[in-house]
Amino acid sequence: MNDDLIKMRQATAQVLASQKRLENKYKAAEQADADWYRRAQLALQKGEEDLAREALKRRKSYAENASSLKAQLDQQKSVVENLVSNTRLLESKIAEAKQKKDTLKARAQSAKTATKVSEMLGNVNTSGALSAFEKMEEKVMTMESQAEALGQLGADDLEGKFAMLETTSVDDDLAQMRKELSGRSLKGELPPGRAAASKSGSPFRDTEIEKE
Repeated sequence: MNDDLIKMRQATAQVLASQKRLENKYKAAEQADADWYRRAQLALQKGEEDLAREALKRRKSYAENASSLKAQLDQQKSVVENLVSNTRLLESKIAEAKQKKDTLKARAQSAKTATKVSEMLGNVNTSGALSAFEKMEEKVMTMESQAEALGQLGADDLEGKFAMLETTSVDDDLAQMRKELSGRSLKGELPPGRAAASKSGSPFRDTEIEKE
């Protein structure tokens, strides 16, 4: 389009130069027409009728030439107007094409950037990263379970120590109870029967369970 515009401008310049030459020839023919008309008048005034006739013949030749040049000039003006109109139209299309080119370049750059970003995201191993986080979470959960188990073991050990103390206290209570039962037997009171003892459970068995 730029090459065509250069050619159209060159053609327009040539036509304009030709038009200018025609205008100059036309003006010169008109001027000669007017000059020979005045000479014919002058010759006629001086009584030189033959000379006046020759001047009128020369004037007619220039008038015909001027008329022909006028027709060519009018035609040339039409061609120039057409060339100028087409040149301006082409300039407008070129400006529009440049604007579209800039827009397409910007869109192409955006698309290229978006493609690079998509490729970068596609190359990221998200499954591997998630798997690593899952392993980390599993490891933390294991550590928490171990800590909880150690805490429970420490608590159980402490409870066991207190249980031993309580067992010792129960033994003391049991000895005191035997003394009380012995005293009652001496006073003529019967000890509890087997049924009652079986309901409350063997004190020795409870002590062993307590120790366990």
